[in-house]
Amino acid sequence: MRLVFECVECGGHYLPPENMVYPDGPASPVWCTACQGAKRAAGLREDPLLARLALAAARAALARRAAEPADPAPRHDVRPSRPPLSRRARSGPGGVRSKLA
Repeated sequence: MRLVFECVECGGHYLPPENMVYPDGPASPVWCTACQGAKRAAGLREDPLLARLALAAARAALARRAAEPADPAPRHDVRPSRPPLSRRARSGPGGVRSKLA
C-alpha cells in the first residue's frame, strides 16, 4: 500500500512515488506537484516540521488501513422472518376469512 497525501495549499489528494523522488527533484509531503512547482518558482521552501507531520499522518493512516480486515465476513442470504405488513399483504383471502369468522 502506498502513502496518500493531501496538499496543504489546494486541498487535493496526490500519490507521490514510493521513494518520494520525482525525476526533477524530491517529492513534497506537504504540496502536490503543481503547488510545489509554484512555491519553488516563488522561492518558498516547505516547513520541515509540517513535512514530518504530513509523513507521520500518512504513515498512521496506512497502518490503520493495514490493521482493518481486508474483506468483511460474507453475509448469508437473510429472508425476513415474518410477512411484510402492508395493505396488499393483508388484502388476500386469509385476511377476509379472519374477518368473517
